[in-house]
Amino acid sequence: MSRYRLNPTPAQEAVLRDHCGHARYTWNLAVEQHSHWHPGRTDAPGYLEQGRQLTAARAEHPWLAAGSQTVQQQALRDFTPAMAAFYDPANPARRPSWRKAGRNEGFRIVGRGRQWDARRVSRHVGQVWVPKAGWVRFRWSRTVPPDAKSYRVTKDRAGRWHVAFAVIPGPVPAPGNGQVVGIDRGVAVSAALSTGQLLHCPALTAPERARLRRLQRKLAHATRGSNRRGRVKHAIARLKARETDRRKDWAEKTSTGIARRFDVIRVEDLKVKNMTRSAKGSRESPGRGVRQKAGLNRGILASGWGLLVRRLEEKAPGRVEKIKPHYTSQRCSACGQEDRDSRESQAVFRCTACGFAGHAEVNAAINIAAGHAVTARGGDGVTRPVNREPHLLLQSV
Repeated sequence: MSRYRLNPTPAQEAVLRDHCGHARYTWNLAVEQHSHWHPGRTDAPGYLEQGRQLTAARAEHPWLAAGSQTVQQQALRDFTPAMAAFYDPANPARRPSWRKAGRNEGFRIVGRGRQWDARRVSRHVGQVWVPKAGWVRFRWSRTVPPDAKSYRVTKDRAGRWHVAFAVIPGPVPAPGNGQVVGIDRGVAVSAALSTGQLLHCPALTAPERARLRRLQRKLAHATRGSNRRGRVKHAIARLKARETDRRKDWAEKTSTGIARRFDVIRVEDLKVKNMTRSAKGSRESPGRGVRQKAGLNRGILASGWGLLVRRLEEKAPGRVEKIKPHYTSQRCSACGQEDRDSRESQAVFRCTACGFAGHAEVNAAINIAAGHAVTARGGDGVTRPVNREPHLLLQSV
């Protein structure tokens, strides 16, 4: 996707909001129809039947007929492959769910040359044709892909409009140097490379975090539905969007740099979705350490673990290998000894067998690069003694 910042006029923004509402309304109707289906009932209506129902609804409701039929039909077209992906046994996806106002705002337009087009009007300004809205300006930060057949207009919680032209970019070419890199992902250090490089995903600054806490306290005391609460929510969304933009920019630049420098990229096979589940449990069996686990979940999500690996797989297809993470942080990259006592802290690794000392996450990244991961202690078939005595030979960390 090639995304650009959209700058509509107030009149055009009103049209875009109507398009978002109509697309959301049409999508939710399709979700409701399919939610009532269960085995034994007749098939839920497909796209053709839903298209006829949409035509009848537009004739009955003037507010729906005032909108763009292209936008509404495209919402139904997008729903069909979403349901097909949900029922795909080879690669199942989530079931299409309800879209909420203010959270899932957007619509898609297809048919370049017939329904829409894009053009450049000055050095930093471009225009895209939107049905019912006309030519809408956007910031020309790079050339619009000439092979884009559709685009999607979205509005985030911070109130910013964007247009994304659908095109799949080509993969980053391999350097051909035969080098292998291992990546260990953490919270204090977002990504540690086996080369010794420590990468940190940017987050909000200290003053921004303090402002966010103040706004969250204001939100807790604001009356629901009040204008004050709406202003506070908008200010919080702007800070969150700033943090998200920084994380995405870091992931894009980091993944591109790694894909250009190394032929083979090895990462831990982590189930991030399972790792960030809540620990609150249920009323019958409540969880323990819920607040601590919630803080850990926020740290994992803020480090962009899943985003970094996903972009690496997209930019370097076939060159990303996933290694089992078992005991990679407890294994010495110098002698191969596995001992949990060697991991003295988050940053310090000091082998109890050979005395090797170094950064703990770089040590784990070296093990990942070598593909060293076992399913149990000593699972590689080699028995090594564990020396519990302290070593006098220490290297600086």
